[in-house]
Amino acid sequence: MKAKILLVEDNERLGYILKEYLAMKDFEVSLAPDGQRGLEVFEKQAFHLCILDVMMPGMDGYALAEKIKAAEPDMPLIFLTAKSLKVDVLKGFNLGADDFIKKPVDEEELLARINAVLKRAQPTRPAVSIGVIEIGQYRFDPKNQELILGEAVQLLTKKETDVLNFLCQHIEELAPRTQMLNTIWGKSDFFTRKSMDVFISRLRKRLAEDEQVQIINVHGSGFILKVRKD
Repeated sequence: MKAKILLVEDNERLGYILKEYLAMKDFEVSLAPDGQRGLEVFEKQAFHLCILDVMMPGMDGYALAEKIKAAEPDMPLIFLTAKSLKVDVLKGFNLGADDFIKKPVDEEELLARINAVLKRAQPTRPAVSIGVIEIGQYRFDPKNQELILGEAVQLLTKKETDVLNFLCQHIEELAPRTQMLNTIWGKSDFFTRKSMDVFISRLRKRLAEDEQVQIINVHGSGFILKVRKD
């Protein structure tokens, strides 16, 4: 199972070197050249870890981190920085950073810190259903975080797995929004509601190959996972 990393670095040469090095170490890396592009990539894909350069034109790493954490509060973050002032480090940790790496970057140190952060981020998650769940033509394997259609296997993130598992536990009936938020995110506020909407949207795209499967929004109440049987 390859961990997916979003790397946002405006130094083209450094970005290329780090992406190629991490690819050699069996990570799947998406490279963005600035904060705005990084946000666009983050919103379209699912990641296990984000590595953000701090000093970038336009949207800097701190501003990007705020937006990432607003959408996905438990997303692990590592900052790359040429700055090591205490105030800068504290700002990063206050934004939810898991680690700082000072430039110039030592690739082996980066790898060690990535592995440490990913290990700490291993889930203590809500109980998942045991075994494979049939969802129309799909098979959902919560334990291995896989959504399977025929021979095609989609690897889900932890949050995608938790959300889909919750919906499956309430299949064909209302999955209450507040209960889902409190179970998976541990709280219910504006940012977590926005985050959940992002994951519902992602799951709809993942399930789009079977037109019989729908995630229906019941306004103000929650969602229903329905499988039509013609």
